[in-house]
Amino acid sequence: MLDMQLGENTLCVIRKLEEAGYSAYAVGGCVRDLLLGKEPSDIDITTNALPRETMEVFKDFKVIETGIAHGTVTVIVNSQSFEITTFRCDGDYLDSRHPENVTFTSRIEDDLARRDFTVNSMAMDRCGNLIDVFGGKEDLDNKVIRCTGEPDVRFSEDALRIMRAIRFSSVLGFEIEKKTAESIHKNKALLSKISVERIFVELKKLLMGSNVFKVLTEYSDVICTVIPELAPSVGFDHMSKYHIYDVYTHIAKTVEAAVPDETVRLVMLLHDVGKPYVCTFDGQYRHFKGHPEVSEKISCDVLHRLHADNETIRLVSLLCRYHDRPIEVSERAVKRLLSKLTYNELRLLCEVRKADSAAHAPQIVDRGTEAEEIMKIAEKLEEENACVQIKDLAVNGFDVMSEGFEGPAVGEVLNTLLSEVVEETTANDRDALLARIKELAGKK
Repeated sequence: MLDMQLGENTLCVIRKLEEAGYSAYAVGGCVRDLLLGKEPSDIDITTNALPRETMEVFKDFKVIETGIAHGTVTVIVNSQSFEITTFRCDGDYLDSRHPENVTFTSRIEDDLARRDFTVNSMAMDRCGNLIDVFGGKEDLDNKVIRCTGEPDVRFSEDALRIMRAIRFSSVLGFEIEKKTAESIHKNKALLSKISVERIFVELKKLLMGSNVFKVLTEYSDVICTVIPELAPSVGFDHMSKYHIYDVYTHIAKTVEAAVPDETVRLVMLLHDVGKPYVCTFDGQYRHFKGHPEVSEKISCDVLHRLHADNETIRLVSLLCRYHDRPIEVSERAVKRLLSKLTYNELRLLCEVRKADSAAHAPQIVDRGTEAEEIMKIAEKLEEENACVQIKDLAVNGFDVMSEGFEGPAVGEVLNTLLSEVVEETTANDRDALLARIKELAGKK
């Protein structure tokens, strides 16, 4: 039963509004998700009750005045939050994001008409009956993203809808209807009016979609509006025996090939962004020496501009720097790497290298297999609690200082000891390391 899908808390909200003499419906994305057989993350309610009337209906519940001026209050029912919004028509969108004012209406149809896409412009009553005046169910069945009403109007009202459209296409695997697609390309410059934080949220969700390759390639102009540093890579021929795609297509292929991990997919989007900036030509082939370091710098700049958190910036730029470095498949080589990276960073690096390998020419060395073997070695070292970082040494900074070392010299000695342990010229044995510290102190 569809009413069971809505859940008891949702039914409670709708019933209480109806018992008070009002109409009420689940609306928007939650209806879309229910029709797709998915559990909605949030359930929005729309009603003809005015905000103060809604607050009166739920006077025995916790109520938050989320946005009274725009008709929205939040009601907490059994620890679940519901945004309840009065049927409304939006005024002019002067900033391409928010309506200057809203007008409350008694018609659910008016409220549905202001929404972004037909698949999000449906409402459902508590019995599971659908109100669908814009063909949202048909578009959902046909896997189509189509603007509700005129696309140019919808995107000029709220330019973030451009990113939402391509995000839905990527995540749901839906085709974007022709007029809507044309309007996206036409209006992409409006994204400059949208906060970078909101754009970054949509971009990250887009990258996680199963249809991401198609979206990245068909809407490369939109992606390059958000990240202009990628523009030189579009159509940039590798002219290399190692590659069968241009730089941007290779990037899009690696994103698609990557595990659905947000950090890894951000790395794949940016790992080769530096190639056009360092390209040289020997008369037959192009070469991209130094591109990982340039990609690291650009990725750092891009993510700062998009207001990514510091850990994301650090991790993405680090993996961009290491993504193309040769790694010997041996225990000693993996230990060397683990003296610079944590086990988790190495796991992510291996996923990056596997995705990168999947988008190279098929005849080249399979770095994906190499990455698997490297990860097996790393897992073995982790199980054995192998000494790969300073914290794993059988001595510490106090032991070094007891021999007269001070300041930066303490770290230098510890790094020397770690290097010798990793290279197996000194055992990770406390007595052996203490003797080695005395020896280094004598040389000092």
